[in-house]
Amino acid sequence: MSGIDLRSVVSEWQGLLPLWVNKVYQFPPAHLVIRLNGEEHARWNLLIESGRRAHLTGKLPVPPKMPASFAMLLRKHLTGGKVLCIGQYGIQRIFVLDIGKHGTVYHLVVELFDEGNVILCSEDYTIIQPLRPHRFRERDVLAGKEYVFPPPDPSTFSPEEFRSFLAGDTRDIVRALAVGVMLGGMYAEYICSRTRTPKNLPAASADADAIYRELQALLETTRNGIAPLRQKDACLPTGGERAEGPAFNRALDDFFPEIPAPGEEKARAAKAASKEERIRERQAATIEKYEKKAEKLKRTVALMYESYPVLTEIIRVLDQESRKRSWQEIERIIKTAGPGSPASRIVSVNAEKASVEVDIGERVTLYVHESLEANIGLLFEAEKKLRRKIAGARAAMEKPVISRAKRSAAVPAQKKRWYHRFRWFFTTDGTLVLGGKDASQNEELVKRYMEGKDRFVHADVHGASVVIVKGTTENMDEVAQFAASYSGAWRSGHFSADVYAADPSQVSKTPESGEYVSRGSFIVRGERKYFRDVPLAVAIGVQLSPELAVIGGPLPAVSARARFFVTLKPGTFEPNDTAKKVLRILRGQLGDEELKGLKAVLNTEQVAAFVPPGGSDIVEP
Repeated sequence: MSGIDLRSVVSEWQGLLPLWVNKVYQFPPAHLVIRLNGEEHARWNLLIESGRRAHLTGKLPVPPKMPASFAMLLRKHLTGGKVLCIGQYGIQRIFVLDIGKHGTVYHLVVELFDEGNVILCSEDYTIIQPLRPHRFRERDVLAGKEYVFPPPDPSTFSPEEFRSFLAGDTRDIVRALAVGVMLGGMYAEYICSRTRTPKNLPAASADADAIYRELQALLETTRNGIAPLRQKDACLPTGGERAEGPAFNRALDDFFPEIPAPGEEKARAAKAASKEERIRERQAATIEKYEKKAEKLKRTVALMYESYPVLTEIIRVLDQESRKRSWQEIERIIKTAGPGSPASRIVSVNAEKASVEVDIGERVTLYVHESLEANIGLLFEAEKKLRRKIAGARAAMEKPVISRAKRSAAVPAQKKRWYHRFRWFFTTDGTLVLGGKDASQNEELVKRYMEGKDRFVHADVHGASVVIVKGTTENMDEVAQFAASYSGAWRSGHFSADVYAADPSQVSKTPESGEYVSRGSFIVRGERKYFRDVPLAVAIGVQLSPELAVIGGPLPAVSARARFFVTLKPGTFEPNDTAKKVLRILRGQLGDEELKGLKAVLNTEQVAAFVPPGGSDIVEP
């Protein structure tokens, strides 16, 4: 369900008030049902499927004989309570039921995005208990913590605020509406069609007032003009015929599958495909992925030939400039380039590889010390390599599946150690390196854990972790990369940063007269050792021995201990999304038997601990 769909179902629920909570049921693994009593003996069942849907339903299996603990908790606090209000947060996939009982108002917050969640809160929005406890970078969904709503979405803006939002958005208008305004692709295209706005028009150039009027008209229609329309693969709140009562809720109830009865999930698992079939499916999916990549490379080469003069000029100018300027200076100059100039096509700069990423309809990497023909040759070679992989995968599908031998002995999971609450990694030669996650940890590392023979390391940018090397190491390049990557340089989208190292005796909290040293900051006096243009990159992998663990840090240190790993660079995806992507890739790399032993270790929280602050992209192998 989209936020627009949720707006319509919430509107229909509001028309049923007043309501009283009768009972709560939980159907594993992901369905919650709140039985509600209305006036004149009305009975309603509000179904919430985690991360997917919420609507009234008339199709319930026999409830479990032993209620789940979360259902019992909700019964204790909410049974007999009156639903005072039902509201949606903008057009985001979040809604709240305010339930009054014995002079207290409880807030039941339901999140339908990502994996979904149901959170019971007290009157001041202190979390009593969530269905899924979770610790994110920007907030904690844990008992005793305050529930934090996301920032308001643009559907709630005034006309002036909406104009300012579009003026500052660098995407085309359809993406700005789909992602920035949270309309999703279908409704974003609908708004463009209604206002006769080309979908690829820059958002800043669009008629913000016309789009705002059409957006408000859509919001009004999906609230007060509900006429459900059932399609083959969708159920929409408008476009069909008007009907009495909660018509869109009924349409959704018919559209979605029924709640599986207890025991059905196990039965389905028993009927699942055989191991050989699953392997064949994975092989076919791999071939399809390789073929898509090969076609993309072929298409990119064609676009490069079409943009031959522009790309040649970019390579010529950057090759000359990089021999007399630093890459950080070049990057600053590129950002000031006017529209229409070749430099305006440059999306990002990678100082480590002396390359730039250019948008020519597809994003392509240009190595500025190579000719354009040499750059194109690299893509030809990559396509050939993929074609060889496709041929090898097809040959593998023709061979019989050989069962992998089971591990003879279980490897224990990594024990919790004192340094795990900091950022940490072990260098290739085995030296422990620690980094602070915030100002408080920076203070603690220096005051409590830094000793005479350690090294103090810090990125030469604002907002960086204090890094302490516990002992001596021959791999200070790894330490420098660790310090650079967990700094404000990553959040700013830079691909390199300068880093310096000093002895503990040079680090002080005592300022000069008239100066002030803030919490988490320090004064370093005397000569420092600098590491210039340190490339930003973080690897996250799975260590299989001597303990099972998720580990992270510089690529050489991680690859020395993990057979399976993923490399990140500064990019576009938020930390939580990046952690989920990395988790999927790592699980895909591991075999079935290895995954069994890693269930308690390999999860989003463990991976997220090593994702740098700011946007990230996954480096293709």
